[in-house]
Amino acid sequence: MKDFPDHHDAELALKLYELRRDPLLRDSRAQMNQWWPKASDDVVAITKPEHVLRWMGPRFLTMPVCEIDLRVGGTWRYIHRAPDGSEYAFSGVYRELGPPERLISTELYEAMPGHDYLVTLTLEEYAGTTTIRGLARYQSQADRDGHLQSGMEAGMRETYDRLGEHLATMA
Repeated sequence: MKDFPDHHDAELALKLYELRRDPLLRDSRAQMNQWWPKASDDVVAITKPEHVLRWMGPRFLTMPVCEIDLRVGGTWRYIHRAPDGSEYAFSGVYRELGPPERLISTELYEAMPGHDYLVTLTLEEYAGTTTIRGLARYQSQADRDGHLQSGMEAGMRETYDRLGEHLATMA
């Protein structure tokens, strides 16, 4: 993840500063991720299984299961498979679907039941760039810290890079 987009737009920098002052981010149970795709945005790429399985997760993992029932109360489930055959399953329930630029769902790493968290994903266009923002609210600070210490950041960076590559093929 980058701190700023490739272009250092002063208005965008101010917007980011204001975002970092957001009281939600002072919550010890919250974690924010942001990404600025270089290609045009397309909500289809983040909501349709045939697209998600092309970019979700690090490159060394395959995704044999990618299920999305995109409706309030609908569920989603992904299973990533490593070259050694080990699997990592994630699932959740959609709680809110705003206009195409807002999704709220739970997320659970199935190997750790009882530690699900709430994710708010927003897509916002500003100054010709789309910002994809994910806010995760955990049940406890320990849950948040454990997730951050798991090494998920490197995988998330690679995932966002892969999404950008996929979006470029859709343009």
